[in-house]
Amino acid sequence: MGRGGQRTFTPVLHRIPDFRADIALKHVKRGYHLLCRHFLTLLLVPVGATVLLELANMYRTGELLAIWALASQTNVTFNMVTFMACSLLLTFVAVTYVLTRAKPVYLIDYHCYKAPDRLKCSQDLFREGTRACKAFTDQSLEFQEKIMERSGLGDETYLPDAVQCRPPQINMANARAEAEMVLFESLANVLKNTGTRPSQVDILIVNCSLFNPTPSLSAMIVNHFKMRSNITSYNLSGMGCSAGVIAIGLAKELLQVYPNSTALVVSTENITQNWYFGNQRSMLIPNCLFRVGGAAMLLSNRRKDRWRAQYELKHVVRTHMGASDANYGCVVQREDDKGNVGVYLSKDLMSIAGHGLKNNITTLGPLVLPISEQLLFFANLVGRKVLKMRIKPYIPDFKLAFDHFCIHTGGRGVIEEIEKQLQLHAEHVQPSKDTLFRYGNTSSSSIWYVLANIETMKGVRRGDRVWQIAFGSGFKCNSAVWKALRNVRKQHEAWVETGEPKL
Repeated sequence: MGRGGQRTFTPVLHRIPDFRADIALKHVKRGYHLLCRHFLTLLLVPVGATVLLELANMYRTGELLAIWALASQTNVTFNMVTFMACSLLLTFVAVTYVLTRAKPVYLIDYHCYKAPDRLKCSQDLFREGTRACKAFTDQSLEFQEKIMERSGLGDETYLPDAVQCRPPQINMANARAEAEMVLFESLANVLKNTGTRPSQVDILIVNCSLFNPTPSLSAMIVNHFKMRSNITSYNLSGMGCSAGVIAIGLAKELLQVYPNSTALVVSTENITQNWYFGNQRSMLIPNCLFRVGGAAMLLSNRRKDRWRAQYELKHVVRTHMGASDANYGCVVQREDDKGNVGVYLSKDLMSIAGHGLKNNITTLGPLVLPISEQLLFFANLVGRKVLKMRIKPYIPDFKLAFDHFCIHTGGRGVIEEIEKQLQLHAEHVQPSKDTLFRYGNTSSSSIWYVLANIETMKGVRRGDRVWQIAFGSGFKCNSAVWKALRNVRKQHEAWVETGEPKL
């Protein structure tokens, strides 16, 4: 019971669905389609190359002429036209593969933003601030306190000056100041660490879901760093917490088109203009979870950059569930009945996120899982769908495909449910829990804070595979898979002098 004998309301978020439920065959088909897209070419190229090398060797040693002479003496018909046609076909396949194969995409370096200490906001300070602004009812204050207790956030997360002021100073100028603070420092550090001049950047992609000013954030960066006039720039907005993976996917596609190029990707979210001052409980939760953060990544398709790159991008798998009205409307920026703007979260959000994750990993599985796991999964699927056998669905062991898991820090419950459903070990999800505790939900940049935690605390070995997975409004679930090109044990500024909280 709440104050005054009134019944308190606790939101009941539906849990992530059991992954052993029915698997949509279209997502399995989609995964194998991606896997087999270039299979024929990959098969013909080594065969064609071997045949051409053998023919060249036979010609050099005189064996080819001897076979021709023998065939002539024994009146064996030798179709020279067919022989030449086959040789040209194999040559054509080899040349086509070389010209059309996907260019490698390397991650040279990245930087996670660490705000100044003056912006730290403990839970006590958060409570004091929410009371002092006098915008919330007693019931809303009590509700936010309960959310904070269960959120998994610690006492050293960051909120912008405009929100911590008393009264809060929410305006466009302060929102721009927050964006400049995060973006400029993140970019300056990644450019400095990689020895890259702003004029050397060919592609710039910035993603920020809720703050979309004019001129755009990408234009703000071009102006500040005086980048060249023919830079290819994009500004992504309204795509939620999974936009970081979307930006990486866009960079990958552009790097397939523009040879010998570098791409700068920046992921952030803006808190200042998106603080909610109403009392609708489904719109108060973001206040308790979202915090200041951002990350900048430098990518390249130059093969000469492989020697200094940390990772190579192997796969980006995007799952968009927006065709369903329920999925589309589960995370919406809107006004409440009093005209206060905020982000509404549906009580079905966890369930929808679970279905998105299930569909995404069903497509991702054929690309990353070892053959043994795929055979077990396929046999189980045939047994249940074709032979109508009453057996439990088989969940592939993704621990055999990945060495490190960077789970979006959307909330403690999300991380723990993914841990349970994918049968992960505690050490696999601890970096995500640590990131949530230290930095809160930094939206699209959170997966980079998790990776930075892994590199700082225990390191990544050469050949390790890293899985980044994030959810976003719309509703979307997106994955990026990286392979370490070297041993990475780096002391990231975001994790220097921090403890290892155990939740």
